Amino acid sequence: MRMLINSADTVVADALRGMAAAHPELDVDVERRVVVRRDVRGGGRVGLVSGGGSGHEPLHAGFVGYGMLSAACPGEVFTSPVPDQMLRAAAAVDAGQGVLFVVKNYTGDVLNFEMAAELAEEDGLRVQSVLVNDDVAVTDSLYTAGRRGTGATLFVEKIAGAAAEDGAPLEQVAAIARQVNECSRSFGVALSACTTPAKGSPTFDLPDGELELGIGIHGEPGRERRPMMSAREIAEVAVDAVLRDLAEAGPADGPVLALVNGMGATPLLELYGFHAEVARMLDARGVPVARTLVGNYVTSLDMAGCSVTLCRADEDLLRLWDAPVQTAALRWGR
Repeated sequence: MRMLINSADTVVADALRGMAAAHPELDVDVERRVVVRRDVRGGGRVGLVSGGGSGHEPLHAGFVGYGMLSAACPGEVFTSPVPDQMLRAAAAVDAGQGVLFVVKNYTGDVLNFEMAAELAEEDGLRVQSVLVNDDVAVTDSLYTAGRRGTGATLFVEKIAGAAAEDGAPLEQVAAIARQVNECSRSFGVALSACTTPAKGSPTFDLPDGELELGIGIHGEPGRERRPMMSAREIAEVAVDAVLRDLAEAGPADGPVLALVNGMGATPLLELYGFHAEVARMLDARGVPVARTLVGNYVTSLDMAGCSVTLCRADEDLLRLWDAPVQTAALRWGR
């Protein structure tokens, strides 16, 4: 096992200590596993809390800051955070306007955030939750009932975070977050398996010369395996799957936000080349692209591969996307 770690037992705590040292604008509680923006209560805003298993960085802690999340709860690698973390985060960010939980559709995350919301309400906090379930590849997987939550989580956190920064009330922030999720679809591809620190070896077997279409961010099986394909061929499968499902969500008018996301071990040289194929396909299908993001944002440890996420965005969503953001992993306009 070749990993830049001290031990599998301390990998999450060590990463949080490193984040605290690199980003003094964040309040990082290493022991209790909560990351909070220091100025969170200053503006009387709705608080946004998300979280999930570690190993998907920069999701979620890397998106804590101005214009995005108020707090994040990192669990152990590929393991949901516990309700106590979520409750602690909600209490830390509540400024009297309520708290929105952004929850990826994985069974552990869903159950624990539901329990945390019940506990928070017992403590007098107003809480609403939004479920992200954008992955079109499979339904009812080992980890979920229904579609998995993947790349659209970034869109939801950024756009809802901008609405909260603008002073929108809880009900409106939640409605915007749900709109973003409903208008977003994703599809992922694995070129290699990921390796968890605890296991020290690939989490599944993917023979040389093969790839997995529709992979999940924990290494869950996708739709099918095929012999290795070119970037153009992979883009055709991914974009077709996303557009086909997106068309079922409503009229196919207006531009899209496009995320070409690396799974952790794919260099930008390859991601930009892959994006060239995605952009070519969207243009050929008459789908205008309003904004594009290329890079590693919703990862799966050291997995080689990528995912494509498209979100149909009206003028209001584009305005919120363009609004200033300042986090460890995403920043512009400020």
